[in-house]
Amino acid sequence: MKQNRWQVTLAVTLMVMATVLYYLQIAIFHDERDTFFYLFQDLAFVPIQVLLVTIIVDRVLRIRDRRALLKKLNMVIGAFFSEVGGALLKGFIGMDAARAEKREKLSTAGRWKKGQAKELAAFFKGAEYKVEPRPEDFEKLRGILVGKRGFLLGLLENPNLLEHESFTEMLWAVFHLTEELEARGDFSRLPASDLAHLTGDSKRAYGAITVEWLFYMEHLRENYPYLFSLAVRTNPFDSSASVVVT
Repeated sequence: MKQNRWQVTLAVTLMVMATVLYYLQIAIFHDERDTFFYLFQDLAFVPIQVLLVTIIVDRVLRIRDRRALLKKLNMVIGAFFSEVGGALLKGFIGMDAARAEKREKLSTAGRWKKGQAKELAAFFKGAEYKVEPRPEDFEKLRGILVGKRGFLLGLLENPNLLEHESFTEMLWAVFHLTEELEARGDFSRLPASDLAHLTGDSKRAYGAITVEWLFYMEHLRENYPYLFSLAVRTNPFDSSASVVVT
């Protein structure tokens, strides 16, 4: 209510000031015709000002704000890969019968050119993920995910992530796998049909994480070379990667 009262007071004050200034102009120059001519000329330009401000300028500002938001969201994405995503990728790669092809294409991150990571993301979005997990592999995944359940929930509660649809979808795939694994007991006693169901959930999460990792690597390469250097030295697809700088 106080804010609205302040706005009304400001509007009335400005209108009174404008009226006084027009009155002084007429009183000093004794030329009502020119005064009203320029008044209507200014009013005629108001629709164009509205167009410029509300449509063009507003759109430019929205684009700028969205870019700034996505840049901040990449910090959240980085935290995901540091906390759980990197370990998950290593676990999935170990179960992937077709990992040789992925390692061949993705182990050379340090030599990627601009835009190459995005091209690879488009390729692997439709790639086949031949995950063949054993009961002990599911046990290992459960150990990774259940320990990070609170962290994953915190990410899902972040309203800004709605602006990053693909990452949000990936989080849901990972969180769903977490719930499925947590609800099971001894994986070695599960029927083949249930193991196949868990395998399908693992494939979905594996594919989504791989694509998001590639987008994140492109972001680091373009904006944070020092972080990209660390990401290359801890590349989960490079079996010979070492964090030690040689």
